[in-house]
Amino acid sequence: MGRTKNIQKEEESISAEPALTAEEKSRGLTKEFQRAVQMAGMILENKFARYRADARADAQIEEVLSAREDLTDTRILVLSEFVPCQKRLKETDIAFVIFPSNRGGYCIQPQKKPDSMNYKCSFPKQWLGLENEELQAATGLASAGFCHKGGFLMTVGDEADAIRACEISLEEYEQKPVIVCLWDAGEAQETKNCEREETEHLLRQIPDMTDAQICHMTLPLLPDLEEQGVYAEVAMEKKEDWKTYIKDFVKQILEYKPEAVYVTADLFAAYPVVHALRKNTCRY
Repeated sequence: MGRTKNIQKEEESISAEPALTAEEKSRGLTKEFQRAVQMAGMILENKFARYRADARADAQIEEVLSAREDLTDTRILVLSEFVPCQKRLKETDIAFVIFPSNRGGYCIQPQKKPDSMNYKCSFPKQWLGLENEELQAATGLASAGFCHKGGFLMTVGDEADAIRACEISLEEYEQKPVIVCLWDAGEAQETKNCEREETEHLLRQIPDMTDAQICHMTLPLLPDLEEQGVYAEVAMEKKEDWKTYIKDFVKQILEYKPEAVYVTADLFAAYPVVHALRKNTCRY
């Protein structure tokens, strides 16, 4: 609500007619230029405010980390209040953060690996999407309230149950890293089979990928292109059809939760998929 009011004030400030002095008029300045200056100033102020907030959060989390005493499991961090610390904690071994919920009880958030869209540890699959009695039966925790189907948040009633939920998740978690390997649609199967073993050997030399599961996928066939000089247009009934086509293929890739996507295919054919993947945090 407060943020909405601030945005409204900024818009009102920009829409107000800026007054020009005689000197400014003589220099050829216009009201439109003054509005642009106001807008640029607000953008910079918001940027600086965000950087200052990030710096405060980093300092706060550093203080919390330095004050930690001997714990049963250093992969679980309990905070007295919510602190935006995801970026800072990526480089640590902390897998779960527990903090009080503003609705009562406690929230649990799993933390992501560095340079990855995957969590260091996830909640058990059988918990995802459950609430109240169903979640309590699945977890054995009396105060369990909700576990998001995407696995990025869980709520419980008391701190002891929050810590136990993290401990159970850490005990049960088993997942090998996954690399998705993309191949040309038109490439002969014999060629793929010949190169596959060599490619897998190469990929397993990546740090922390020795035991990786390699999943091979064939790129979707490009639709016919209507060439116009150096430009080409996809020959489909609607542009949205092509976007949906690529979106569905990328969704299939992301279902593997890959740590990396390796492209062996022609980059022109792979570009639509690569471009869509760039919006996510996986490496390729």
